[in-house]
Order: sequence, then C-alpha cells, then structure tokens
Amino acid sequence: MAQDKVPKLKLNNGLLMPALGLGTWLSSPNEVTQAVKDAIDLGYRHIDCAFVYGNENEVGLAIKAKIEEGVVKREDLFITSKLWNTFHRPGLVEGAVRTSLERLGLDYLNLYLIHMPMGLQEGDGLVPFDKDGKFISSDTDIVDTYKAMEELVKKGLTKSIGVSNFNKAQIQRILDNCSIPPATNQVECHPYLTQVKLIEYCKSKDITVTAYSQFGSPASPFRKPEDPVALQDPVIGGIATKHGKKAGHVILRWILQRGLIAIPKSVTQQRIAENIDILDFTLADSEMKEIDALNRNIRICSNDIFRSHKDYPFNDEY
Repeated sequence: MAQDKVPKLKLNNGLLMPALGLGTWLSSPNEVTQAVKDAIDLGYRHIDCAFVYGNENEVGLAIKAKIEEGVVKREDLFITSKLWNTFHRPGLVEGAVRTSLERLGLDYLNLYLIHMPMGLQEGDGLVPFDKDGKFISSDTDIVDTYKAMEELVKKGLTKSIGVSNFNKAQIQRILDNCSIPPATNQVECHPYLTQVKLIEYCKSKDITVTAYSQFGSPASPFRKPEDPVALQDPVIGGIATKHGKKAGHVILRWILQRGLIAIPKSVTQQRIAENIDILDFTLADSEMKEIDALNRNIRICSNDIFRSHKDYPFNDEY
C-alpha cells in the first residue's frame, strides 16, 4: 500500500509525521469530503486543515466515514489544524482548538499551528476592518500566544504544536522564551521560492519545514497575472519527460528529497492519486540543482493586506 512507502519525518518531540499529505485550502465544502475519502483510500494518512478554510466539518465527515468503514483507525492518521489570527489572545486559544476538534469530530489533533504571526482584533469576523478599510490588529504578542499553545499539549488537545509563515526572528523569539520548540514551520515553498536560508535555519534548530503552495498556487486568489507557473516550467518539464513523470511529480519529489513535508491540494481523485505516485523514482543531484536554480524569490501568498502589521513576517530576508 502507498501509505507504507510514504516516508515519515521524526519531529523534535519524537513523534512521526508523514512527509506527504493532502492539503485542503481552497477545497470547497461540497467537494472536500469526497476528496479526503479518496485520499485515505489511496494511502494518504496526513490531512492538513485550518479553521479559516471553512471546511473542517466536511473533512471530519470523511474521517469519520473511513474510521467507521475500518479503512483506518484514528491513530493511523496525522491531522493538522491552525489557530486563526483573531484568536491570538491567550484566553481564546483553547476555545479555538476545541472548535476545530468539534468540527473535525476528533478528541485530539496531531499538530496545531499558529497560522500566521499577525494577530487581529478579536471578534466574529475573520479579518476585522475599520471605517477606512484598514485591518484592525490585536496587541497580542506571539510569545504569549505560543505559551497558550503549549498548554494545549499539556491538556492532550494536540500532540504537537508549531508555526506557519514565521520568519527566523519570530521563531527565535519562540525558542528563547518558550519551553516546547515548534515541531514545524509551514511556509510557501516552490521552485520559484526555494526558501534555502529559512530551511537551513529551521533544520539547525531541529524544526521540520512543511511546504505549501508547492506548485506555486496556480489557483490562488493572491496570484498576479505576471507570476510564472512552475508546472509549465521547461526545466521541470524536461526532467519530468526524462523520468516518464509529470511536472507535479517532479516538484513534489524535489520537495521530499530536500527533507521537507509536502501537502498538495486537490479535490480530483485522479490528481490526488497522481500526487502520491512519486515514490518510485529519484531525482539525481544534478536535477535537484537545476530546480534549485529556478529560484526567483517570487512569493505568491504574500498577504500584502497585512504588510503594515507589526508582526508581518516577509519584510525580513527570511
């Protein structure tokens, strides 16, 4: 079975995380249940979720169905969710994870991440705006938020905690002031944004890196018309032809051979199957370097709306 071949990375707390998972960002609620069912049937055991994606109920229905069918047990699955920006105030963190757990139909998560370092004003809306149309930030400190995340581990609500979209300085503040190091930093990473320095830093601190938007987010609402599409890159296409594979296979293989975790998103059964069909070939060192050389530091998910936030992470080099 495919799940037996998917490599697992050991986290800094000794737990194992499958290096290939199903992403659920931009997966509509009416499609994601079947997508998760298909993924589990095809051998995926890692599902990446988030409160802000608005589809955790539907992901939970798929997980419940596959457990009831006997296809998997809960302990076979690695489920990630994320704390949204309006819940950074420490007193709101436990309630937020419990909401995700209730929607997913689970007693615990395998991994819970701070989705972004930018705290926003607490309230019902996902992004609060003032009368001038500017976002309203929260005065919370990410260190205090992370300390509240640590309490979730102690209470058994999540096995591991981590961060997403954090830069080096922000991670270092967590390491300097908290007791549980982040298990992973989930960041945008693709052939046009290779993140070499950030990945080297994270690995030096025994923090895994999970790559999102591995294909450069061709369907992202943040994409600009001039942004290149990695799946159409001739260098990647040439390597794919040589191996009898598709461009997506090559990109995912490049991610895994760098020691990263990949979470490609799809709601199409054929594509979900294709994305796990990367375990029967290996890229040569020369091919890895060819892909590395494509880097242009092009960030698709730049979250420009938050650029003036005190904790906006992408003003630093890495």
